[in-house]
Amino acid sequence: MEQLQDAGNQELLVFTLGVEEYGIDILKVQEIRGYDAVTSIANAPAFIKGVINLRGNIVPIVDMRIKFNLGNVTYDQFTVVIILSLVGRTVGIVVDGVSDVVTLNAEQLRPAPEFGAVLDTSYIKGLGAIDERMIILLDIEKLMTSQEMALIEETAV
Repeated sequence: MEQLQDAGNQELLVFTLGVEEYGIDILKVQEIRGYDAVTSIANAPAFIKGVINLRGNIVPIVDMRIKFNLGNVTYDQFTVVIILSLVGRTVGIVVDGVSDVVTLNAEQLRPAPEFGAVLDTSYIKGLGAIDERMIILLDIEKLMTSQEMALIEETAV
């Protein structure tokens, strides 16, 4: 939490998964695209939808709804892929939609809830409160490099 408050104002891209809103550091976002067909990879975990060719770069695509066990996964006109630039690697995440860009100050930040060993929340930096909205702040690099995902290390060649 100290790391959040020391940062001053934080600019976040807010996206939705189901009824929840999540925020990621806007500086990690390379682009936002509509959901398009992906090439499946055999034996990949269910949350890795496959890969796309993005201007000559092969980019792995992670469906965050599957990753976070959010039930039925449907693709519609609002489904988007957020292309991220993480640790020198490009990765795409599929989300239900992008709502807006917000700037949070230290007073709007709350610590992440503690769930103990039952649930790994190490990639949750905290919660952002804006009026009646509660935004879950993700450390997207930590999530993508976690042992379970190991996306950055495994796909880096």
